[in-house]
Amino acid sequence: MDGQSISFAPTQAADTSTTRSLTKGDAVNTNELILVSVDDHVIEPPTMFEGRLPKKFADQAPKFVTLEDGSDRWIFQGEEIVNIALNAVAGRPSEELGLEPTSLTDIRPGTWDIHERIKDMDVNGILGSLCFPTFPQFCAQLFARAADKELALAVVQAYNDWHIDDWCGAYPERFIPMAVGPMWDADAMAAEVRRTAAKGARAISFSENASKLGWPSIYSDYWDPLWKACSDEDVIVCMHIGSSSELIITAPDAPVDTLITLTPMNIVQAAADLVWSPALRKFPDLKVALSEGGIGWIPYFLERVDYVFGRHHAWTGADFGNRKPSDIFNDQVITCFINDVAGMEARSHLNIDNLCWECDYPHGDAEWPRSPESLEPQLAGVPQDEVDRITHLNAMRLFRYDPFEAMGGRDKCTVEALRARAEGHDTSLRATGKQLGRPGTSATAVANAGIA
Repeated sequence: MDGQSISFAPTQAADTSTTRSLTKGDAVNTNELILVSVDDHVIEPPTMFEGRLPKKFADQAPKFVTLEDGSDRWIFQGEEIVNIALNAVAGRPSEELGLEPTSLTDIRPGTWDIHERIKDMDVNGILGSLCFPTFPQFCAQLFARAADKELALAVVQAYNDWHIDDWCGAYPERFIPMAVGPMWDADAMAAEVRRTAAKGARAISFSENASKLGWPSIYSDYWDPLWKACSDEDVIVCMHIGSSSELIITAPDAPVDTLITLTPMNIVQAAADLVWSPALRKFPDLKVALSEGGIGWIPYFLERVDYVFGRHHAWTGADFGNRKPSDIFNDQVITCFINDVAGMEARSHLNIDNLCWECDYPHGDAEWPRSPESLEPQLAGVPQDEVDRITHLNAMRLFRYDPFEAMGGRDKCTVEALRARAEGHDTSLRATGKQLGRPGTSATAVANAGIA
């Protein structure tokens, strides 16, 4: 049973000059926004590995199977991956969100079909997108667990070739290519950064806390080859919430609401590691994006790290030269938000030039297909030059992404122009009749289901 189609009412035209400061309460003209999302997700299609592995590994490629109950799985080296669920709920009624695995027939084709994805981006007014992986997990933990590391590396490379050549390559003007790496070997990971950078990759997905996955922490020099490769190739390291395969659980019987509330705390912990580790100081050209962690917590965090340094460095030995911890953060850390009114109001405490916006399609926090309307109240009172930087210019500069010429000019890249291309595209809610939600679901159940 389908819900009603969503219509987009035009907003009142606003002055888009770079000199006017919009006062609190002034409407933002969503039609004129240009939106580049630095955090979306792909549900990998069943045929992605076909013809991509060396012949000796072809029969060991990850396989997509449909079970008797109609649910879909990826199977690799004896592991069954079922984490679609909350990862692909765009266009579903809220009462059908939940943990049960679904099939491709239950989710929007735009989650896994590149041509349908473009239509879903157009109808949402999204110009550009950077897409994180799904079934391999955020930093290819699944592939890393393979005992045969030669096979694991072949699968990592096949995944990256598919993502860069097929997914992003089908519409290069619309996507920012991202790679995953062989996390079990820092030197091999550095080599893969260089290989994929030559193919056009602008980012590498890395863990928010590698020590949780059994690898050295970023306090060690183990990852120096990776940091050097990323610095040399101008590749951004993206740390996404949940990429340590652990989420914060306060109590075994805490409801899932508690877990969802606290997911940004994973990124707060990652930020503390980044500031106090030597990585950013040793590699001043290295940039790290804290993906889907929000921004409202950052002003106090920066105040706190500077206080800790000033109060305690004499006995802890922390040495930042002539800089402060907040300087390191503001210079080298890219911050990102979906919905964060408090953070936007406190943006004067952030480095606006490193602040980017996220859509999060097709995850549960995504406001598809009304992301521009969701963003509008957050931008009230923000000067137009800052709006432009936050919504697209920062992402374009940081990730070296310039779609304007290929799109036929800037005026073809606005929310209004993109939605005009998508006229008639179905945005109705698609109910399956399955009551996927479970009132009282515990945070432990979510963690055990492998959502991260």
